[in-house]
Amino acid sequence: MMALPATVADRESPAIDSPAPRARTIAGRYRLRSLLGRGGMGRVFLAEDELLHRAVAVKQHLTAIGSSGARMVEEARAAARVDHDGAVRILDVVRDGDATWIVMEALSGRTLAETIAAEGRLPVGRVTDLARRLLDAVQAVHRAGVIHHDIKPSNVYVCESGRVVLIDFGIACSLNSLGDDRLPAGTFVGSPPYTSPELLHGGRPSQATDLFSLGATLFAAVEGRAPFDRGDVAATLDAVIEGTPSPFVHAGPLAPVIAGLLAPDTAQRLTAAQAHNVLRGIRPS
Repeated sequence: MMALPATVADRESPAIDSPAPRARTIAGRYRLRSLLGRGGMGRVFLAEDELLHRAVAVKQHLTAIGSSGARMVEEARAAARVDHDGAVRILDVVRDGDATWIVMEALSGRTLAETIAAEGRLPVGRVTDLARRLLDAVQAVHRAGVIHHDIKPSNVYVCESGRVVLIDFGIACSLNSLGDDRLPAGTFVGSPPYTSPELLHGGRPSQATDLFSLGATLFAAVEGRAPFDRGDVAATLDAVIEGTPSPFVHAGPLAPVIAGLLAPDTAQRLTAAQAHNVLRGIRPS
């Protein structure tokens, strides 16, 4: 079964399995087949590229963040700048009527969030490999001058081939334009259990904020739960701001690298290169 990334707005919500609009073709080329996922800001369909005869994913925004069409183009440009196997590939951006659609590669597998839900906490060796792959992907994103801004288990895709892919660049921003991330003033977009304390204090997205979110994602993978999730938004936000993750129980040799990525003070937080160095010291189990 083909499965694809959902939108930036919390893939944790159950995917909607209702069919695509009957016989709907986007831009005279992409025929919608089924609805694969939907969040508060968009939805993703499996489609057939009738020109090249291949499966693709097409994404449509449902809500306006600034100008919806402009935001979609910015999202596509951000992802397209990253030339790495660990980032979802953008194939096209098309207009159909008043709507803008992003056309992406089709991925076969499931998100890390779905993997954790199905299997529970993952073995240390598996998460160590996942950490290395994700650090490589995050470094490639940053080299491209992009901040992902929404790293979390539902935005990490674990393909059947073993490939690990960062998806959903819906609120990504450029390192060169952090003063204008195109979100309205006072708007918070993201997932509280995976958001860094400096962002909650009104700071700007940075390489360090992505690395904090990566650390929280790795904690969730190896411990089976988000490090700051307290079952209530206010309590979760307090835990992030206070820098009090849940205790490490199963992380073993991964605990130092995850704790280093979760450091509340950005000056003390591990960089991607430093995290890689720590990982090199972990022997395969």
